[in-house]
Amino acid sequence: MTRPAVHAVHLVSRPTGAPTAANFAFVEETAPALADSQALVENIHQSVDPYMRELMDEGGWELNAPLEGRTLGRVVESRTTALPVGALVFHRKAWRTHSVVTADEANRLPDFAGVPLSAHLGVLGGTGLSAWVGLTRIARLRPDETVFISAAAGGVGTAAGQFARLLGAGRVIGSTGSAAKAAHLTDRLGFDAAFDYHDGPIADRLREAAPDGLHVYLDNVGGDHLAAAIDVLCERGRIAWCGAVAQYDHAHNPPAAPRNLYDIVGKSLRLEGFLVRDHLDARPGLYDFAVPHLRSGALIPDETVVQGFDHVVDAFLGMLRGANTGKMIVQLADEA
Repeated sequence: MTRPAVHAVHLVSRPTGAPTAANFAFVEETAPALADSQALVENIHQSVDPYMRELMDEGGWELNAPLEGRTLGRVVESRTTALPVGALVFHRKAWRTHSVVTADEANRLPDFAGVPLSAHLGVLGGTGLSAWVGLTRIARLRPDETVFISAAAGGVGTAAGQFARLLGAGRVIGSTGSAAKAAHLTDRLGFDAAFDYHDGPIADRLREAAPDGLHVYLDNVGGDHLAAAIDVLCERGRIAWCGAVAQYDHAHNPPAAPRNLYDIVGKSLRLEGFLVRDHLDARPGLYDFAVPHLRSGALIPDETVVQGFDHVVDAFLGMLRGANTGKMIVQLADEA
């Protein structure tokens, strides 16, 4: 049997500051013959995510080796009954057109009629799970509370804003990088207010949007956004810290801690960081909540889709620059 060609991307150098296409290389390999318990998956959709920027630094991804990431694909050859040919699966052997996986490395996707496949990388995937866990487990958002979400036009942010609205938040506020994205949040996704963080001091914009203060902040940025939220949070407010895109390109020279960090004590605030991998048991709850809303149209799987494996690096770099609205996904092959 002729083995299919596998196109892959390797990291060949580590960036200093913002990464570039020169840090990556496209390589061509031949799919190996399968051993017992293995399956060959043709990858259909790949996620590119902010956390991958940290993996480019020392201690993360290995150089000149395949990279990891969230991926959906279809089994095209199998030597295990757990992964039959034709099954749709999720796995983490990304940045390649085909992947060899075992049953321990791939999960068969649930069949949710009426829900797009790509949603398993967005609102039903790690992105949506991060938003769900941040709001419900870490911040414990309650009905009628005011919530602020930074990087609100990204994958986690667009999911979190919609989840908060559907959970009964009294007011949902988002920050983003352009007036067009702010309008997208309010006009399409149901945010009550959104602003371009370039337009002035963030704390001032927050006070305008939330004159009675904030109860919850889902932080995807850190830095000046975190400082501003601390200023505007009510007493006993909660901060769920999910990401820090403001410092990913500055790992060797991170920004100073917020000037007002001690106000966490004075206002009896609670700040808790979390990793979604520690909360995978929350996924059934996310499915129970989100799937009916996806089917009804109340929840929008907001996505920017880039076509073709040849553009996977461009999609990743574009995502880091804010080129996407919603979840950035690369479609590698046809779903049919």
